[in-house]
Amino acid sequence: MPLPPSFLDELRTRLPLSEVLAKRMTLTRAGREFKGCCPFHNEKTPSFYVNDAKGFFHCFGCGAHGDIIGFVMRFDRYSFPEAIDHLAQQAGMEVPTLSREEVEQAKQQKTLHQLCEVTCAWYEQQLHTAKGRPSLDYLRGRGLSDEAIARFRLGYAPMDGAALLAHLKTQGFEPEQAMEVGLARRSDDGRTYSFFRDRVMFPVTDRRGRVVAFGGRIMSGDGPKYINSPDHPLFHKGKLLYSLARAREEAPRGAPAIVVEGYMDVISLIEAGFPAAVAPLGTALTENQMEELWKLGGTGGDPILCFDGDNAGQRAAARSVERVLPLLGANRTVRIAFLPQGQDPDDLIKSAGPKAMQEVLTNAIPLIDMLWRLETEGKDLSAPEARAGVRSALFERIGKIADQTVQTYYKTELQQRLNAAFGWGRVAGPRYEKAPSSNLARRLPPDATQQRQRMLIIGLLRHPQVFETMGERLIGLGITGPLDSLWQAVVSTLETSPGLDSEGLRSHLSDQGFSDQLDQLLAEKLTTVNRWARPDVEVYQVERGLEGIISAHRLTTMQAELRQAERSLAERMDEAGLARLAALRKEYQEAAAASMPGEDE
Repeated sequence: MPLPPSFLDELRTRLPLSEVLAKRMTLTRAGREFKGCCPFHNEKTPSFYVNDAKGFFHCFGCGAHGDIIGFVMRFDRYSFPEAIDHLAQQAGMEVPTLSREEVEQAKQQKTLHQLCEVTCAWYEQQLHTAKGRPSLDYLRGRGLSDEAIARFRLGYAPMDGAALLAHLKTQGFEPEQAMEVGLARRSDDGRTYSFFRDRVMFPVTDRRGRVVAFGGRIMSGDGPKYINSPDHPLFHKGKLLYSLARAREEAPRGAPAIVVEGYMDVISLIEAGFPAAVAPLGTALTENQMEELWKLGGTGGDPILCFDGDNAGQRAAARSVERVLPLLGANRTVRIAFLPQGQDPDDLIKSAGPKAMQEVLTNAIPLIDMLWRLETEGKDLSAPEARAGVRSALFERIGKIADQTVQTYYKTELQQRLNAAFGWGRVAGPRYEKAPSSNLARRLPPDATQQRQRMLIIGLLRHPQVFETMGERLIGLGITGPLDSLWQAVVSTLETSPGLDSEGLRSHLSDQGFSDQLDQLLAEKLTTVNRWARPDVEVYQVERGLEGIISAHRLTTMQAELRQAERSLAERMDEAGLARLAALRKEYQEAAAASMPGEDE
């Protein structure tokens, strides 16, 4: 029963091999794989291994080997159609019925796969001929070992436009078939010639590792530096990524998926120990390619989109953000990494080693941070209109997120950042309210600092005994202006003559020439509001009142720091300034919430 390869691929993708087998036998985790006693021969020590990434099982005891379809056929004794029906039902798929034309198309696709494989092998051979020597030297000069060249199946397409077609003819393939997969073209005069000529060749495989296309780097003459196979029945450049098959194996093992620009970048990363590196095929990232990245799974974290640190890289990152936003969903996002300016991954690894590349990846920022950077970095946001423009631009961007839950979280997070940056308030449910100041701050009149200074001195004049326990903290508050001299005298007297009562303290201060100030202070009616400073209250009430003054002083100091941080952020919008402002606001809110209402007791 012929079936479209795409259907079989999807069937294998939807059903993890280990899940299907675990319903029929006992499997245990063994590192990156699963193992168990082979169901096809008697054994007591497990030698049967299952690899989900590669999609096959293998028994080292009896040699049994195959994929999910082969296992079900052998274990359940199903025919191929029965196995397909069973698995399709389990995967929630409908088995297609092929027409005669579709059967013929499946046969043709198999032939085209064979043609691409034969071509790849021929390109590999050409690299090691005399004509291919400059290309081989080029690859070696880029730091690739012969082992790496062989591992990535790199090759050479000779200048002779008829050589490949002649070779394919000996293997039973016609020029029309080479044209069908983009390996040949026909001139106006009817001659057929090779599409790739005098180029280093990079084979492109499908998600199962079968060669379906090529990329070629020019070695001499005019023309684009890189060209890629055109779309054809086996290949759609917007649906594949270079080295996707390898990434499908490595990502489940914990390797992070890293998206870079070109073939050599991918190869350099893999050689340096980043095996799940991939690259688009001459196009910007597409929806299908992002879906492939998210399907990789594994424990390596979100896919990382890696860009050059120059202006072009910034623009490319901005374009990628626009494409990714509509696709975001729960556990479906990306991080953004920027390379040092003027370097690509290959350059960086060669000049500074894998550790430098790892640092770039470690510093990758979440997508929401990239959004914030795009709209704020390097802009003068001191004017209200500019700040309003930032909010409008940010919310216009996140309005493109199709997943409403994710969009809501983005709105909340970005509004909080705006509030922290510009002091607009805090998020409260579905609407935004002005951040409430502390009760203490609301109660104090505009000259609150001077009144706190007066109350501090009045409290100590009437209850000097509290200086013994709170003196060091009170001294730290400091008093400026007209009361400075009196304050210094109070502190000096209480430090040199501990144990004084209220009358004794005032006597000492009067002897120092402060009689008029004392009379004026004690005659003020501040204690009508601040009852804790009256002569007849308990010590604990006085202590609470002074704690309130300490808290209020701290809040005033923090407000000044916040204003300075806001000014600095408006002048130079950057992540460090935003982080400092957010930390100060959080600290202020916590301090305000914990402030004691002692000044009205």
